[in-house]
Amino acid sequence: MSAAKYRAVNRGDRGPYTEFLHVPRGQSLYHNMRGELYLAQGLDTDLLRLSRQRNDSGGLVLGHLCAGQTLMYAGQFASSRSHLEELLATYDPDSHHSLVHQAAQYPHVNARAHLGIVLFCLGFPLQALAQGNEAIAEARRLAHPPSLAANLAPGARLLSLYGDRVVLSEWADELVAVTNEQGFALWCALGTIFCGWVKVKKAM
Repeated sequence: MSAAKYRAVNRGDRGPYTEFLHVPRGQSLYHNMRGELYLAQGLDTDLLRLSRQRNDSGGLVLGHLCAGQTLMYAGQFASSRSHLEELLATYDPDSHHSLVHQAAQYPHVNARAHLGIVLFCLGFPLQALAQGNEAIAEARRLAHPPSLAANLAPGARLLSLYGDRVVLSEWADELVAVTNEQGFALWCALGTIFCGWVKVKKAM
């Protein structure tokens, strides 16, 4: 569903907004993966606008997550940081717990993992590492395999930038193990890439 078609569907207001939360979220991720960031940004804007209109805090959480990720991929790190930090300020563990079913992972954990990369790119490596470590610790505490895999992947990317090969090796091995166990092919491929990166660096 395109951004324009999504807007047309929602102008009809034919059902509870929560039924539509997963639509722009999923489509935004789809377009991000294809590098179609302008389409993803349109969907993110729609989700945030409609959530504000309906005073839907859950929609705002997902909207800020989508926007934060899209803007990170677009290299707009300051704007990405604002969205991710707004998500963390908005997120409530009790009232937003059900969002894990919409996002397939815990949004606040994923926000921290991506915020780590954003902070590193903005020139705050220690703050970045703190956010990345906190994201992985929370994902492990929640014992939710999709959240663990989804956050080990950006966590490993952050460590590759930071240069911590020891912890990177541990996280990459853990990523491969959990994704093989759960059948998460994409994240398994990323884990394998980082394992290979560590081996190359050790051989240099």
